[in-house]
Amino acid sequence: MTRLLRPVQRGFLILNGRFMAPALRLGLGRLIGNPFTGHILLLRTRGRKTGLLREAPLGYVLRDGAAWVVAGYGEPTPWYRNLVADPDVEVILPDRRFHGRAEPVTDDAEWLVAYRALLGSFGVIGRGVVGDVSKLGDAELLARHRALPVIRIRPTDGTVLEPGPFDPGGLGWLWANLAALAAAAVVWRTLSGRRRRSATPRR
Repeated sequence: MTRLLRPVQRGFLILNGRFMAPALRLGLGRLIGNPFTGHILLLRTRGRKTGLLREAPLGYVLRDGAAWVVAGYGEPTPWYRNLVADPDVEVILPDRRFHGRAEPVTDDAEWLVAYRALLGSFGVIGRGVVGDVSKLGDAELLARHRALPVIRIRPTDGTVLEPGPFDPGGLGWLWANLAALAAAAVVWRTLSGRRRRSATPRR
């Protein structure tokens, strides 16, 4: 399992950098999130050494008026180290964006509630990677996973975040994907009709 971890990490970095981040940046997050793959936000931090803008697509959950994420590779996670150095961040959700202040959760009880909620929003694929923790008691879950920082991000303008149709638990993903499939079907039928007409011998 340890031998597989590094290739899996590299695979996620390539997918995030070449597809997820640009898609979220372009406002296509409504078409990405679903209960199978999980729901994704784009976190923007400033590089702690370079000061350059850095982007990280992350699974998330909205609760208690804030957005919550977890650093899946622990404290060495680059974006986590960036926000510890500069907690002023920007968050792009599937249907909105906001500037916020990030703070790692230090209270164990709060960490447990948020971490379980996050795992529930990660989708089938995400839960398959993490494993089934639903049967773990609080003490065992803390012992096994507490090294993974959970971060709360509150909007700096005082807005209280409420889950929308495209956030975890919403049904917006279903309608968005049905609309995309319907549009693709129309385009396919149109192109097929043109090909048939062009292939018909002229008299």
